[in-house]
Amino acid sequence: MKHKIFSILAVLFLFISLQANAQKGWINLFNGKDLKDWKVKISKHDLNDNYANTFRVENGLMKVSYDGYQNFDQQYGHIFYKKPFSAYLLKVTYRFVGEQAKGGEGWALRNSGTMLHCQAPETMLKDQDFPISIEGQILGGDGEHERHTSNVCTPGTNIFFDGKLFTQHCLDSKSKTYAGDQWVTAEFLVLGDSVIKHIIEGEVVLEYTKPQIGGGNVSNYDPKIKVDGKPLKSGYISLQSESHPIEFKSVKLFDLEAYMKDKTKLDKVLLKILKE
Repeated sequence: MKHKIFSILAVLFLFISLQANAQKGWINLFNGKDLKDWKVKISKHDLNDNYANTFRVENGLMKVSYDGYQNFDQQYGHIFYKKPFSAYLLKVTYRFVGEQAKGGEGWALRNSGTMLHCQAPETMLKDQDFPISIEGQILGGDGEHERHTSNVCTPGTNIFFDGKLFTQHCLDSKSKTYAGDQWVTAEFLVLGDSVIKHIIEGEVVLEYTKPQIGGGNVSNYDPKIKVDGKPLKSGYISLQSESHPIEFKSVKLFDLEAYMKDKTKLDKVLLKILKE
């Protein structure tokens, strides 16, 4: 009996230890209290001018709000985490709320984005609209049309899809439509410049490879930064303000850089964290 109890305790300890180690790997990019680890860049404004308190924390949520805007006027904004990453799993829980800001474009209704492999915010010019990056596009249902979420858009970048260079601006995922103000969790698996996968409810809804600088759909940038054809191996992560209010309940990341040289270890850790 004692041996049996010891075996059960040993297994339980191992399970708890594995769970603790997995949890240790997660970094809460948003701490639920403030924006001290983030930098703001809004088009037509200087770096860290959080115009009209666009990005704020209220009731433990990161909110993107426009109650201080008279007109949106293409003042696209992005809030950047303080450091870049190369290989990671990013998990974002969000919901759209309220009404679109006056002056927002029709296509921006219930539209936002999780920007991956961004250029450094310090390298964006004052009037630049979007960072050169890969956009994990976030869309909410409009009550009338099918609107997939977790699509990909490419401001100043290109990708490979099905083994071919894809130069159109956006590519739809196969996710379902999420309407109303419900919380949605989107995951983005980013492995340097090799592969990026978009995951919703545990299902890969979009996969592409070889992210690189190139193409259009970005304005007023520094040409020294936009080196077409350069592989995007790493970069900053930012969340977008595109004229529709959105709230983020959690933004966390599991850094996979240490596992990139050992595919077996990488596969094991991915299997574990994707189930959490």
